[in-house]
Amino acid sequence: MIDHVAFYVSDLERSRRFYEQALAPIGYGLAFETERMVAWGPEGYPRFAVRVGKEACTTGHVAFTVDERATVDAFYSAAMAAGGTENGAPGLREHYHPTYYAAFVGDPDGNNVEVVCHAPD
Repeated sequence: MIDHVAFYVSDLERSRRFYEQALAPIGYGLAFETERMVAWGPEGYPRFAVRVGKEACTTGHVAFTVDERATVDAFYSAAMAAGGTENGAPGLREHYHPTYYAAFVGDPDGNNVEVVCHAPD
């Protein structure tokens, strides 16, 4: 089981604005913030963070699980409105399994952010 994930980013404030908006529909709020890191999660638990490092991560992938397909759609809309790049609009990915409903968005540094629902429609 994964407890948390962090990406190194090139611009902390830009990434903060993107993830604050993109993760709101899945129930991830600000957990804590320091001069070099911002973390979000459900109920104040830090599960995902961005931080300043020597080099930004530009090929990372993280997938967040949600219980309803409508939440996948809401994530996609929020992330695109926040300046994300389209890496896969909401829809079924039956090559993974018959009820794999997901959306993929590139963050400001090019990392692939996914939200997936495994529940049947």
